[in-house]
Amino acid sequence: MADFFPRKTIAWEAIEDPTALRRFSASLPEMALVTGVTLRLYRAYVLSHGSPESGLWVGSTLIIGAVLLLVMLTVHLSNYTLRHWWWRAPMFAALEAGTEIMMSLALTAVGLEKIGSSAAALSDWLPSATQVLAWRVLLILPFTLLLAIVVTIVRRILMSRERRSSTVQRVAEARRATAEEPPAPPAPPA
Repeated sequence: MADFFPRKTIAWEAIEDPTALRRFSASLPEMALVTGVTLRLYRAYVLSHGSPESGLWVGSTLIIGAVLLLVMLTVHLSNYTLRHWWWRAPMFAALEAGTEIMMSLALTAVGLEKIGSSAAALSDWLPSATQVLAWRVLLILPFTLLLAIVVTIVRRILMSRERRSSTVQRVAEARRATAEEPPAPPAPPA
């Protein structure tokens, strides 16, 4: 359990070869792009198939969108140490909002973007873009701070439980254990 939350990212590269999904989740532009496109298409779908007059409908839609955004951010940040989060979280917010804003412009240009129950015009785009950026920053930055506090507390609890001072000790122990194991014999030819 304590193998999570590394202090030095380089230690993980020596132990495991990342899968395609892990490489994707480590890429800031790719995660922000996919999140932005997904959230804007989700919003377009919900507004065209729901009842925006219903408070319950709007509330549940906003909660689902916020959860998706924060899950994608968490998946991305989990690949890095806390020392990298201070610039990765705001950059994720900016790239994700930028992607959503460009998707909004494209959907507005083809007449699929809605504001409430009516179609959005190009004059609605700039105020909407400003609002998207502001909401992303106001949602992502406090969440990242809260997540960093939780990760720090969990890391300290796990390290004190194992009576060690850093994750590097655990990685060194894993390397020694791997080096001591004899290599597996080759498989017989078929």
